[in-house]
Amino acid sequence: MNSAVEVVAFILGFIAWIMLGICIPYGYWKVSTIDGSVITTSTLYENLWMSCASDSTGIHNCREFPSLLALSGYLQASRALMITALVAGTLGNVAAMLGLKCTKVGGDNYVFKGRIAGVGGLCYILEGLCAMVAISWYAFNITRTFFDPLYPGTKYEIGPALYIGWCAGTMALIGGCCLCCSCHQGTADKQPSGYYRAPRGTIMTAASRTVKSPSESGGTNYGRNAYV
Repeated sequence: MNSAVEVVAFILGFIAWIMLGICIPYGYWKVSTIDGSVITTSTLYENLWMSCASDSTGIHNCREFPSLLALSGYLQASRALMITALVAGTLGNVAAMLGLKCTKVGGDNYVFKGRIAGVGGLCYILEGLCAMVAISWYAFNITRTFFDPLYPGTKYEIGPALYIGWCAGTMALIGGCCLCCSCHQGTADKQPSGYYRAPRGTIMTAASRTVKSPSESGGTNYGRNAYV
């Protein structure tokens, strides 16, 4: 059961890492709303790196943000958190793969393998936390401007990329927690499964196997030649 939990946790963490890799460059982090508009000639959408516009004919025009320092603080923080999540997920995949019981790395030393798996679980948890914080913070700013009646600029709605990121963060957190819980049980299995320990009653000490001489036994035992 412990090995099955580790494999499921690794699969969840690996899928979450792939979904984050899709979410980061995906263009639709926020999409311009059509609420209150009678005629919509173009659609605006943005992500962490660029802003794009598409018209009714399907032509897309994108431009990258010109300056990093000119961006909003939450956008800079979201970039850093998402990159950190992707790096943590990469390290978690490597550590979890090495720490699985079904791999040959570390041999039968389950304490060592359990510690490696625990490191992988912590990396998955860090990945999930960074992704959830970045995406939730980004979504909070979208909803804040959307419900602000005095906001003069273009209002946006939550794009599909944020839902992908939320799913990825949730899967990473679940996989990391499962891996950390399973590695605790793996560290307790210090001995190999084929190890045999003889019962204490069958173990003979060297003193019990020593044959006593007639003088030590009180002189009651005699040899065959004693009566000759």
